[in-house]
Amino acid sequence: MQLEFHQVDAFSDRLFSGNPAMVYRLDAWLADELMQKIAAEHNLAETAFVVREGQHWHIRWFTPSTEVPLCGHATLAGAYVLFEIYREPVERLDFICKSGPLSVSREGRRLWLDFPAIFPSEVGVTLDVERALGVEAVDVLGSNELFVVLESEQAVLDCQPDMVALAKLPWLGAIVTARGNKHDFVSRYFAPAIGINEDPVTGSTHCSLIPYWSKRLGKSDLTAYQCSARGGQLFCRLEGGRVKIGGDATLVASGTLILG
Repeated sequence: MQLEFHQVDAFSDRLFSGNPAMVYRLDAWLADELMQKIAAEHNLAETAFVVREGQHWHIRWFTPSTEVPLCGHATLAGAYVLFEIYREPVERLDFICKSGPLSVSREGRRLWLDFPAIFPSEVGVTLDVERALGVEAVDVLGSNELFVVLESEQAVLDCQPDMVALAKLPWLGAIVTARGNKHDFVSRYFAPAIGINEDPVTGSTHCSLIPYWSKRLGKSDLTAYQCSARGGQLFCRLEGGRVKIGGDATLVASGTLILG
């Protein structure tokens, strides 16, 4: 059996920046164990698998070590592949996943994710959090992710977590964020517990970043930058209980996986 794959740099309009994701469009689901092995073989932050189910696309995401319930950049990459490689003749793709309904629309070259808004709640600053992240926190909130507000963009850039200590905290991963110099806000995301020390650009974390900064800054349309080594720009909008996350995507490679 042979399977086509496509690698896309999401949240980037050029090669070698943004967040790389691998995408497989399947006719039918493979065994979970096999999809996990494929993701481990590619060794990217996420590999997305999509299968058409009626009028929708069912999407699943795997890191090299585990399946995750929500992933923004690999959804953006998956939509780009369906639009540009497989020529889906629509302007909006509807997805179903473990986190509920999602959609991706295209407006010119830019793709827009429609994701659920997540409103994090106060946790409070603790020594365990500050020691794990190696920073002084202004505020600490949480949902399924640890959400840590820092004093400046430079503090976000300087953050050097203790990955072993961070993996022991009771959250999927840790967002660090601050008001930006050229953007409304900046962030970084660390998730060593699921095999990702630092994710280059993370669409799903903006489900909570957008509501937080929209309230803080008193505006519903924002620009964001995830300031990892690769970096990526995101265009953000809060619409009630949903967030819109806009970004570009660039095809890097296409190939065939040979399963024997």
